[in-house]
Order: sequence, then C-alpha cells, then structure tokens
Amino acid sequence: MSKLNDAKVKYDNIEIPEELNFVVQKAIKEANPMKKNTRKKINPVQKFGIGAAAAALLFTGSVNISPAFAQSMANIPVLNSIIKVITIDELTDGNDNSQAKISTPKITGLENKELEQTLNAKYEQENAKLYLQFQKDMAAIKEQGGGHLGVDSGYTILTDTDALLSISRYTVETQASSYETLHNDTIDKKNELLITLPSLFKDNAYISSISAYIKVEMHKQMAADDSKSYFIAGEEEVDGGFDKISPNQNFSITKDHELIIYFNEYDVAPGSMGTVQFKIPTSIIQKDLISNYYIK
Repeated sequence: MSKLNDAKVKYDNIEIPEELNFVVQKAIKEANPMKKNTRKKINPVQKFGIGAAAAALLFTGSVNISPAFAQSMANIPVLNSIIKVITIDELTDGNDNSQAKISTPKITGLENKELEQTLNAKYEQENAKLYLQFQKDMAAIKEQGGGHLGVDSGYTILTDTDALLSISRYTVETQASSYETLHNDTIDKKNELLITLPSLFKDNAYISSISAYIKVEMHKQMAADDSKSYFIAGEEEVDGGFDKISPNQNFSITKDHELIIYFNEYDVAPGSMGTVQFKIPTSIIQKDLISNYYIK
C-alpha cells in the first residue's frame, strides 16, 4: 500500500493554476443563473431552433463527403460555436515492462475564453507532470533491476446536453497493484461557468445531508451484497474510514439533473471495488439547494 499511497500523494500535490478559483468566482458573479432577468437574452441555438439542428445534421453528413464543404462551413458562427471536447495530445512511451498512455482533453467553443483557457491549461499541466513522473519512475525501476509500471490517463464525457457538460478525467497507475483517481468538471454551457459543489447549496449543511445518506446507502449495499465492503468511520476494525464528504467532493450532474458523488479507489472501499459513486436523491438535499436550476 505504500507505493499506492505515494502515488496518491504525488497526484494530490499537483499544482492547479491559481487563476481557476478566480475564474469560477468571477463567472458566478457575472452570470448567476438563479436570478431572473426581466430582459432575457436570446440564445442563438434557441433562435434558430429546428433550422440550426437541421444545419448541424447537414454539416455532419457533408464533412464525411466533401472536405471542401467542411472548410466553407467553418466560417458559419452558429456551427463554429458548438461547445465540445477534443483530444489535443496523446503521449505514449515505455518498453516491454512499462507503458504510459496519456490523452489530454481540450474544451473548445466557449465564449468565456478565460474559463476555457484556464481549464485547458490545467489539463495540459496535469498531464505534463504525470508524464514527467512516469519517466522518472521508469528510470528508477531500471536502476533497481527492472519491474512493471503502467500509467493510463484519459477522459470520458459523463453528460453532454444543451445545458450541461460533465467531463471526467481518469488516471490509473499500476505498480504491483493499481490505483485509480477521477477528477470531474461540470460546466454550465448556457451561462458558461464552472459549477462547483458549494455553489449548488445555500450553506455547508449539504455536507451533513449527503454524508448521512451515503452512510445509510453503504450499509444497505453491504447487507444486500456480500462482495461489497466499505470503510466507515467509528465502526469495528476500521482505521479511519468514511466520515463525511469534503466541501469540494468530486461530483457530476446527470442529463436528468441528478447529483452523483464520486470517490477514488481506496478512499472508502477496498481496491477490489475500484472507484465508487453514489446517486443522491434530490429529496435528500432539496432543503439545502439554492434552487432547482441544476439539480431537480
């Protein structure tokens, strides 16, 4: 477990751009979706409606048929401003015993370029440090006479709707055993701001509400399935264990506007269970929510 703990400490110590918190706070202040404006700004996608959707379908099909057509369409603002996630870099390295595959995502299409650039810079810096650490570890293993080392880092899109984009970046580090971490970002695509967990709630009461529900759910799952086991604080034969979520616990929001809470491997359960997640019923946190704009 010492190697796994060392890997976790290395990952947790990655420096994230200080500008990110500033961007989040600024975006929340400048584009608060909770306040109703008397003069509602018309969303370009809503304005064009079915016509824009049809144009998007035409665009997708025509790109496959004619590269020249795709180039001519690139100058149309409605189609060019679609928010999406692409892979900008994929690093591969290693030998017969050690391999690394690191894919870096890039968010494009946001009008809020400050947020877009800060998030993309964070993704690039994280993966650059991960790759450099892999090279150092591989050199150390070679000096020690050999061994296996693996790093697999990439991303998945958890939610992609007209309103929300949730992207999950994963890293699996393997050396004797494996350790997986997840880092999610959820973006309000209409107001173009990064949603944080505290920003969804009136105050810190949500920490207790969510934590209490997760403990009950852990006990239910263990009672129903012998293969499931959780580390719960205060219980027998448990050193430490889960007590409560952190204020900025990893999360995502589903397309159905439900809150999902995530834990990295070994955080609250044995490694055999991998990363774990809990869907939080809205009824549990309804009293704590600022509004039902994001969570319904």
